[in-house]
Amino acid sequence: MKRILVTGGAGFIGSHLCERLMAENHEILCVDNYFTGRRHNVAHLMNDAGFELMRHDVTFPLYVETDEIYNLACPASPVHYQFDPVQTTKTSVHGAINMLGLAKRTRSKILQASTSEVYGDPDVHPQVEGYNGNVNPIGPRACYDEGKRCAETLFFDYHRQHSLRIKVGRIFNTYGPRMLPNDGRVVSNFIVQALSGEDITIYGDGSQTRSFCYVDDLVEALICLMGSGDDFTGPVNLGNPAEATILELAELIIGMTKSSSKIINKPLPQDDPVRRRPDITLAKEALGWEPTVPLEQGLEKTVHYFKTLLAA
Repeated sequence: MKRILVTGGAGFIGSHLCERLMAENHEILCVDNYFTGRRHNVAHLMNDAGFELMRHDVTFPLYVETDEIYNLACPASPVHYQFDPVQTTKTSVHGAINMLGLAKRTRSKILQASTSEVYGDPDVHPQVEGYNGNVNPIGPRACYDEGKRCAETLFFDYHRQHSLRIKVGRIFNTYGPRMLPNDGRVVSNFIVQALSGEDITIYGDGSQTRSFCYVDDLVEALICLMGSGDDFTGPVNLGNPAEATILELAELIIGMTKSSSKIINKPLPQDDPVRRRPDITLAKEALGWEPTVPLEQGLEKTVHYFKTLLAA
């Protein structure tokens, strides 16, 4: 049994991770400031003696005892991370400093939930870990992109300077139950619009691509990464290499929900990536991991979740 700290633990991915770690009989300290996390995401875990929930902002130091740290704290959708861009940058940078300091004191292994956004609007396709990215450092997305890039810098500097045991996973588009209905991400947007009979909004002509990973697959990847040998730090791409256009996704969701929604087009946001697909060769080789949930199967579960949520 390990004492495991999960920051951002009441969020979409964090709550699924806490659930999985609890099933493995670890003691979990779930930390969240509830900006995008929700207490009800982990309410079903709170009667277990091994689970503790703490309201805390990682931009402030945290003094606890732990064996492992999963640092997931940071709003991940443009709607939320652009709401207060200065705070977003502080969450990535100050949060990394504080969690790395905690890991240094407790000699904990620490995992950084980084992002495919470190690649920006990529010139290399599919994206490989050795690609340094094409990021606009002064654009509206930079608070998230550059914040996560700086967090990676800090992790590797702590590794080199203090021999800290680090893991860095670059998470690509992930979807599933417990996504917020208003988070502005394409899967939740399309499902909510389709179920509500509203027009489905596509930015640009819909030819831009994304690769969608179901949350259970992503959680498995995070656990495999944390459990890998100390000589493997990453960064490693964690995502589904199956690529789909935004238009294909919209049409699939309309069909699955039997919606009467019409597709409308709006201008593409600044610095929005045109293509996004991970090369997961390293994850397969180093972690023995690859996603197993097909898009249609994952979408069925996600649609069911939003049907229940909207009917409540």
